[in-house]
Amino acid sequence: MTTLRINLWSGPRNVSTALMYSFAQRGDTRVIDEPLYAHYLRVTGAPHPGAVEVMAAMQSDGERVIREVILGPCDRPLLLMKQMAHHLVDLSWDFLVETTHVLLIRDPVEMLPSLAQNLAQPTLRDTGLALQTTLFDHLRRLGQAPPVLDARQLLLNPRSVLSQLCMRIGIPFDEAMLHWPPGPRREDGIWATHWYQNVHRSTGFEPYCKKTQPFPPRLQPLLDECQPHYERLAQVAIQAEL
Repeated sequence: MTTLRINLWSGPRNVSTALMYSFAQRGDTRVIDEPLYAHYLRVTGAPHPGAVEVMAAMQSDGERVIREVILGPCDRPLLLMKQMAHHLVDLSWDFLVETTHVLLIRDPVEMLPSLAQNLAQPTLRDTGLALQTTLFDHLRRLGQAPPVLDARQLLLNPRSVLSQLCMRIGIPFDEAMLHWPPGPRREDGIWATHWYQNVHRSTGFEPYCKKTQPFPPRLQPLLDECQPHYERLAQVAIQAEL
């Protein structure tokens, strides 16, 4: 059986877990949660919540993860791997030609305050945005045209955006992708207790709601770094039909 292997390259707080849950509702799909997380922690020493537990629970040899997980055996026609873009460090990118790629972004004005609730001093690296633009350019040079999803557009009309995404990657849209049962999934990474409280209470994509709280002034320098990367990718993002 041939498996379509999709890497969903996101940043944190981008509704990526909800999108993973969405794909998990398909009968033809297996999902994997951030297989390169322990590798990233090992090579960067990044101070993340639950880092010790992640390192103890997961394979931290990134090249081995690529061979045995990303390109390894799969019992379904479709494999969706939720990936953080910034985890793609100190690795050969040769495997990218063997897989399909989707980028998921979110306006940093909305993402950064949420990220700062989990990381006291977030950096541009933590957002994944700079690596997403680098990855997008690299994939284009390989002759690929990776779809870009914007979290706001996805939440404005999940059916519209997911239908367009499925068409772009060559699979049929499945209505089951719009809803899921509340609570954790067995595929959740061990870090779920630190990051997934909201998605565990959800049964589908939450309607988009513009944030009304003032943007934290201490995050303004980081926002200035993030905006050019976000704006460039947002220009080519799939748009919701309203």
